[in-house]
Amino acid sequence: MQAGAAGCRPVHFVNWKKGGAVMKRFLVLAVLAAALTGAPSFAQEAAVSANGVKTLSPEGAIKPTGTWSLGTRAGDFVYVAGMRGIDPATDTLVDGAEERIRQAFVNMKVIAGSEGAELRDAVRLVVFVTDMYRYRPIVNEVQKEFWGDGPYPPRSIVEVHRLNQDDFFEVEGTFYAPAKD
Repeated sequence: MQAGAAGCRPVHFVNWKKGGAVMKRFLVLAVLAAALTGAPSFAQEAAVSANGVKTLSPEGAIKPTGTWSLGTRAGDFVYVAGMRGIDPATDTLVDGAEERIRQAFVNMKVIAGSEGAELRDAVRLVVFVTDMYRYRPIVNEVQKEFWGDGPYPPRSIVEVHRLNQDDFFEVEGTFYAPAKD
């Protein structure tokens, strides 16, 4: 076998159908050993980083659909990841544009509220929609339900080509919530 560019050797991957049994056993034993010794696994994250950033996953919230967390607390600020109109009871998108947008704001409220923030504590919102003309008026109406006659937090609204799972709306927020000692 010849070396590749700059003397590098080609990487060989295990064929799981042929001869991968040893590797499978090794991985199972490694995961089991880590679990039994209390070592963190690949799926677990520390609840608080060395610098004090707390990962949020409150009761009643949606479940992340990938390699992201719902939110974090860093000092006096709570950062909520992009929330979509997912019903936490069923883990499915809510039907109807207005209902889905409302559910996304409710999901954001749950995360922020877990750290003592209210929607009026929002210092910045970013809204993503797939059709500005169609969804911006609905977003404005739903926001009025939550914030009344204002004041409203600073907000950017951005039209994007596509969102996760072909959704049409997502909102993320930053909240001021002084840490309690």
